[in-house]
Amino acid sequence: MKIVGFSINPLFPDRVIGGSAKHQRTVLTHLGELGHDVTVLCTRHPEAHPFRWHENVEVLPVLPFKQPFPEPYAVPAYQIAEIIQTVGDRLATADRFYMHDGELLVPFLYRNVPTVISLRDNVYPETILGSFLFSADTLIAIAEYSRQVYLHTAGRFLPELPQRAITINNGIDFDQFRPGPPSRAICEFVGIDPEQHFVVLHPHRPEPTKGLRQTIAVADALVHQYGCTSLRVLVPRWYDEKIAPDVRAFYQEALEMIATRDLSKHFIFHEWIPQSLMPDYYRLGNVTLVLGSFVEAFGNVAYESLACGTPAIVARVATHRSLLPDTLVAKVHYDDNAAAATLAATIWREGTRTSDATMAYLHANFAITQQLQAYARAILNAQKVPVAPTRVVPLGAQTSYVLAPWCYTWGDGMVFHDFAARHEREPLLSDLIAAHPGGFTPAQAAAASADAATLERWYRAGYVVPK
Repeated sequence: MKIVGFSINPLFPDRVIGGSAKHQRTVLTHLGELGHDVTVLCTRHPEAHPFRWHENVEVLPVLPFKQPFPEPYAVPAYQIAEIIQTVGDRLATADRFYMHDGELLVPFLYRNVPTVISLRDNVYPETILGSFLFSADTLIAIAEYSRQVYLHTAGRFLPELPQRAITINNGIDFDQFRPGPPSRAICEFVGIDPEQHFVVLHPHRPEPTKGLRQTIAVADALVHQYGCTSLRVLVPRWYDEKIAPDVRAFYQEALEMIATRDLSKHFIFHEWIPQSLMPDYYRLGNVTLVLGSFVEAFGNVAYESLACGTPAIVARVATHRSLLPDTLVAKVHYDDNAAAATLAATIWREGTRTSDATMAYLHANFAITQQLQAYARAILNAQKVPVAPTRVVPLGAQTSYVLAPWCYTWGDGMVFHDFAARHEREPLLSDLIAAHPGGFTPAQAAAASADAATLERWYRAGYVVPK
């Protein structure tokens, strides 16, 4: 079978620039190993040239999307036409089209080819718009939380989306991501002796929502409150920093914040970690912090770290609320840096590692073999399905509202909103959700003293959505 793949990001033979690219390579290489002919079209880059992930999997960095990200479509119209022509020529003889993310915003291109789209984030405009333009035959969400986000947004207007949207959790290769001593190579790469230091990992992209500010606050408490003078925080520098002024500015601001808190000797900014060293990188750490507000579609870092034996502390944001039970991974409310520091200090004092129960849960639910088999079934068995007309159902007195999947209630009437990254006190809403977990009507809201203006405010703010 001839399969065409698509990535709006550049791809490299020896470098992985995020969890999404890593899973794309794994899935498409698996299809190549099954004997299928796979061609991957991706964005061109000065350092990228045609290469092969497998003898049956060719990667062609030929598409003139803008670099660096974001705003990939900020190119002249003739280059968008070139993109359409290049992809269209390949699809003319393809048996299947696999779009990694919904970022090719030209649905007519694949109307004659069985198409599977795997949405890999809940944040970037191209992906979000792609979900509303969904005209493919199967949509793969990489966590049930993410599937619910799509169904409660784009799914309101695409009546068949619930039947076409499936969940396939990201998988972990436990042959690679497993406990053990860190290699000498990773120690030399980052310039650290793990025997001499308490190592905190911050293995994230340079985006404010990825939690570096929170990591700095935790480090401050560990050093100046708990007396952890051996602390070393490892932060990877972005591979494209030299061509991204905003990234350089981000790091400069972070360095100034670190210096102001007298933490400079405790932070090590190192080169981007080669994928081959990532398991060792996790093993090198004593704890991995995932404290940002980025609305992850899955969030590989925390679970790969746990698989390598290194505990993770996660903020209760997006998928991290539900991928693992609360008893199996340390969770804090977003921006509760004091609580995160307390947990990290306990790990420092007690030498905590991933529990047997957590490891067993990971192996049972996130094995890479399960992921690859499910993707192969979805892509190879895809069939063209007629696209149903879109719909816009008016909101009215009979509309039932539920708490949005990107929100949760906690404490004394508190509500957290993933996309706003904000805790608000909304006791009336909290009480309504508790009383009507299956949904409430405007009349029920009014009976609970929530007038029409209050209900509209909740709806406009995204706290509630039509059921």
